[in-house]
Amino acid sequence: MRELLKELLGPGAWSRVEIVGDIAIIKRPFGSPLKEEYRRAAEEILKRAPHVKSVWLAATPVAGVHKVRQYEHLAGEKRSETIYREHGCSFKLDITKVFVSPRLNYEHLRVAKLVREGEAVVNMFAGVGVFSIVIAKKAKPSVVHSIDINEEAYRYMLENVRLNRVEGIVIPHLGDAAKVIEEKLVGVADRVLMPLPDLALDYLPHALLALRGRGYLHLYLHAHSEEEAARAAMERLGELGRRARLLGHREVRSVGPRLLQVAVDVEVG
Repeated sequence: MRELLKELLGPGAWSRVEIVGDIAIIKRPFGSPLKEEYRRAAEEILKRAPHVKSVWLAATPVAGVHKVRQYEHLAGEKRSETIYREHGCSFKLDITKVFVSPRLNYEHLRVAKLVREGEAVVNMFAGVGVFSIVIAKKAKPSVVHSIDINEEAYRYMLENVRLNRVEGIVIPHLGDAAKVIEEKLVGVADRVLMPLPDLALDYLPHALLALRGRGYLHLYLHAHSEEEAARAAMERLGELGRRARLLGHREVRSVGPRLLQVAVDVEVG
């Protein structure tokens, strides 16, 4: 798809495309005018990729605790709801109401493979439940507490839990992760996921509160390098008075000019 856009829009065009279910999302530099070439590219995508039924333009960055962005319809069916499939799991969602990125595909399975049999997991920013459900299907956790503040994401999460038959393993919670943990999930987890870079460091005290004591954290941060992200996580843990061991870090994706999303894995003693 990237090669197709390069062909249609020229080698100098900074453009990317993501396929979510049967919807193609074209990304371009935010703030730049919508050129007619993007509409022509959308029509060409529909011709060359028969599985794509609708093409949208990402008009703004992902923003806010609900992790949503604005879209503009370019071509095909004017429909934003779809079924996205990954690792043998199916996820119903609306791209205009929730956040899902196929570029996290590898990360979802990587973390699932780290979960040990019988572990209790807390996913603080679960969205429609992709991380949580992949873990439930690919590992053998005792429970995955799956939290999100976005009511639309929570509604789709409930449906996706049923769709993938993981009732009783994935437990959806609606609300702010800090409050949900304080009220329901203190000291329950062996492993905590924090896949929201804008809030991960701020919510770290509540991630620690969710742990039984010793356990594992998976933080996702925005930084200029992997090392910078790892340093920020370890320094914050030090400020909170917790002993921790850095297990590893990896670049997940580029999110802007010289800005990366980085996964940082930590064991807390």
